[in-house]
Amino acid sequence: MACNTNSLSSKLVINVCDARRLGHICNYEIDLCEGRITAVFVPGEGGFWGLSRNSEIRIPWDKIRKIGEDAILVELPVMPGECKNPPQKKKWFW
Repeated sequence: MACNTNSLSSKLVINVCDARRLGHICNYEIDLCEGRITAVFVPGEGGFWGLSRNSEIRIPWDKIRKIGEDAILVELPVMPGECKNPPQKKKWFW
């Protein structure tokens, strides 16, 4: 399968380890000697209304598992304490 960077950037990147949507590719790391992409970057977590962002998330090319028509599946292990939405305790209102 051949594709260009524009078509890659339009696909949604999804982490298969936690089913989290990471966003769309915003940058590339290229090995000029080898002539190949070595990593892709997606924007970090958004701040207030998404105006301020943390640093970009680097995804090594070998962590890309599947490039489909609409999405790119990556395998990034979830680090302990990284879960952004822990399960909530049920609140009972009587």
